[in-house]
Amino acid sequence: MIRILIWVIMLVGGGAAGLWLDSHFFKIWLMNPWFHAISFVFGLMIFNLLINSSRNTGRFLALWGREGKLPRMETNKLVTIGYYACMRHPMHFGLLLFPLAIAFMIGSLSFILIIAPLEILLMIIMIKLVEEPQAVRKFGEEYLRYRDQVPMFSLRLECLKALFGKPDLNKNLESDHYE
Repeated sequence: MIRILIWVIMLVGGGAAGLWLDSHFFKIWLMNPWFHAISFVFGLMIFNLLINSSRNTGRFLALWGREGKLPRMETNKLVTIGYYACMRHPMHFGLLLFPLAIAFMIGSLSFILIIAPLEILLMIIMIKLVEEPQAVRKFGEEYLRYRDQVPMFSLRLECLKALFGKPDLNKNLESDHYE
């Protein structure tokens, strides 16, 4: 619940701060309808990528990351295949696009150039300082071995295509194991 609150504060606060900065320092951008139209469409495209990555990784974790009856969104198995063979945090990687998508959709130059990159950096720090230690506590030595072999994020084209594209549910995912 705290993480969701942090997200809301970052996105709403970032938008408000961006619009305030724009009204004081980038007034010309506020009156340019072409910038806003193009920016909004670009923001929607980024938002679509974010939705695809969340949907793909969420379904994947529900399928491979659970044994037995667990509450929704809980996992008890370390997943190291599929998207997780490419990077340790594919869902978070997609969610890193959230501030940028919102920034482009509201058309705030300050949010796009200053606030969204700072929020993305903050999110990466939170993943490193909160998510990673939780995974180590939860999965122990198995996660440490996985962490040593798989990067936190990957920009490899095949990883990005898989993460942001349509899932191939017929693919033999066992062969994508990191080991």
